[in-house]
Amino acid sequence: MASVLVTKNKDRFYRGENVENLKNLNTREFAKLVKSRARRSLLRNYDVIEAFVRRCEDKTVKNKVIKTHHRSLVVVPQLIGKTIGVYNGKEFIKVIITDEMLGHRLGEFSMTRKIARHTKAGVGATKSTVSKAK
Repeated sequence: MASVLVTKNKDRFYRGENVENLKNLNTREFAKLVKSRARRSLLRNYDVIEAFVRRCEDKTVKNKVIKTHHRSLVVVPQLIGKTIGVYNGKEFIKVIITDEMLGHRLGEFSMTRKIARHTKAGVGATKSTVSKAK
């Protein structure tokens, strides 16, 4: 009985649909399953998204790195398993697309701001180090 539960957990679902079956859907059919804001973006930009998916497949065949500045692209099932370099304003952050990212934007996984690391005061910042600064 435990083995039945383990095999059931291996199946991944997105909104009641099996992820493996979603890979066969085109962008417009997948748009019917996502939330309203992502659906609106998918239906308006389906040609841009399909061109990006085609470009990704071409680059994976040639063993090239996939890089993009399109942070607003919605993650579709055809991108699952691919590694995409998403530009954050300074560099390309590698993002591995998983099935849990479906319906989200690429920019959500590439942070644009750096975490502040507060250290000790620099030279000239305090009265005791003013003489050293000159």
